[in-house]
Amino acid sequence: MHLKQVVFMLLLITCASVFVCGCTGPATTTEQTETTGESASLLVYCGAGMREPMEEIATAFTEKYGAAVNYNFGGSNALLSQMELVKQGDVYMPGATSYIDAAREKGFVGKEELVVYHVPAIIVPKGNPANITCLADLAKPGVRVELGDPEACAIGKLSGKLLDKNGIKDEVFANTVARTATVNELIVHTALGQADAAIVWEDLYNSEKLDLIMIPKEQNIVKVVPIGTLTFSDQTELAENFVAFVSSDEGKAIFTAHGFTTYPDDYYGTV
Repeated sequence: MHLKQVVFMLLLITCASVFVCGCTGPATTTEQTETTGESASLLVYCGAGMREPMEEIATAFTEKYGAAVNYNFGGSNALLSQMELVKQGDVYMPGATSYIDAAREKGFVGKEELVVYHVPAIIVPKGNPANITCLADLAKPGVRVELGDPEACAIGKLSGKLLDKNGIKDEVFANTVARTATVNELIVHTALGQADAAIVWEDLYNSEKLDLIMIPKEQNIVKVVPIGTLTFSDQTELAENFVAFVSSDEGKAIFTAHGFTTYPDDYYGTV
């Protein structure tokens, strides 16, 4: 055999080997995937005010069902806009029922449950330098107030209604120095002294950095936090399991440990 023929044969053998290896590699991987399976995961759109208990719930759910939970935390209305745009995800948990009502009207929501109450309260920096004692004090001249953005988060939308109910909306709006996209930002800014007061959810109060002023029930507007599966989820059963777990006694116990009042409750009723 001539040298050129030998070289040509060696090239053929090398190419054949590469081709075979290239085919068998992925085949082995696919076979392993079918045998062992890949861990399922959920995408949950969740109001920022529930971050801490929901992260703990995710750990407990994963231990029980072996499925990871990925959150998209943000303002309830902003999350709804995202869902409408991408039409992907498995579960929606906004800060108030009005948002899940809107999602239902769009045909996005399947199975629903009510989980906990969201109770508005006033927070002030530790030591309360502006001497805020009640809701009416937010209307005093010179008081620096921060509120949530009504176009982005549930607490922002509710704050306007709350102030209007008590006849002080214009005065408090005049004192408002900033609007935030999430309730968590209100917590941080107030703790840093960037505002004399803010309206947030009671359960987010941190006693080490803030002081809390409760709003009497007759002056307040209390909301219920819902959770629901999304109709464009491609893993409906797992999404329903998650909704059931969050609203179960085990899930609600986690919320209680984080300062929430679970639904239903005799004091707040059906609000």
